[in-house]
Amino acid sequence: MRYKDAGVDIQAGEKAVQRIKAKVRSTFTPGVLTDIGLFGGFFELDLKKYRRPVLVSSVDGVGTKLKIAFLTGKHDTIGEDLVHHCVNDILVGGALPLFFLDYIGTGKLSPSVIEEIISGMVRGCRATGCALIGGEMAEMPGFYQSNEYDVVGCIVGIVEKEKIIDGHTIQKGDVLIGLPSNGLHTNGYSLARKVLFDIGKYTVKSKMDELGIPLGEELLKVHRCYLNIVVETLKRFPISGMAHITGGGIVGNTKRILPKGRKLRIHWGSWDIPPIFSLIQRVGKVPEEDMRKTFNLGIGYVMIVSPTHVDSVLHFLEKQKEKGIIIGEVI
Repeated sequence: MRYKDAGVDIQAGEKAVQRIKAKVRSTFTPGVLTDIGLFGGFFELDLKKYRRPVLVSSVDGVGTKLKIAFLTGKHDTIGEDLVHHCVNDILVGGALPLFFLDYIGTGKLSPSVIEEIISGMVRGCRATGCALIGGEMAEMPGFYQSNEYDVVGCIVGIVEKEKIIDGHTIQKGDVLIGLPSNGLHTNGYSLARKVLFDIGKYTVKSKMDELGIPLGEELLKVHRCYLNIVVETLKRFPISGMAHITGGGIVGNTKRILPKGRKLRIHWGSWDIPPIFSLIQRVGKVPEEDMRKTFNLGIGYVMIVSPTHVDSVLHFLEKQKEKGIIIGEVI
């Protein structure tokens, strides 16, 4: 009886590492001191431009969106989703990404699938200036299905202490400016799958006029990254608080940064809901309250701005070809 007989193929793992090495190295920034394959990733901080640097970290996955990747056989966007989600999460505090690590657990390791997953991570890291400095591939037969996997990412970023954005300056009357999402991003897929595949009897190849593309392609749209537009906005305007709209919806995520005694008034209906959400609600007869708590409904990121700066921020966003939408206020 050998390890391979028990379902673990060490040679396949080594082959997967060789296939991804060049891609991973392409994300390395000057701070990276080690190659992949060591027991830990070493990163040297350049502190010349910081007086009181603060490290900001976050860890997340992409939930059951993975099931769509399994159904379509397309695995090169999931890693990008993961990086973008994590970057957005630390961005709300004003932090810029430094480095990223991943975990991939699977029932049977496929070097080609691993390569696809990592290629998406590499795209996300290169686009955000984030180094992919390490990770873990675990082949666990009997724990994961042989043709499935899970993927998790951990990000570390940095922000000047005096520039941390934590919502403590939010005042009554401040305005919520929403930035559009491009679909479900990485949340609400358990409900979406139940409605579309079990109730609606659609498949990933189904085509609907309102979507314009096959359902699987719609559901695999890459989670949008807001790093560039938010950084440019922060350079020019004071932003009181920010929220990444993930599981919990617009209210559930934005209220996390509100000071005591403050609440939100959302102007539901002040923006166009993308067709995929209307399709889910119609097919599943999903109550409005459940839709609002489960999905981003077309708003992926929120900036909270003083009324005196709202027009200037909206004008700047428009010049950057970004659609800023007033979606509510603080009360």
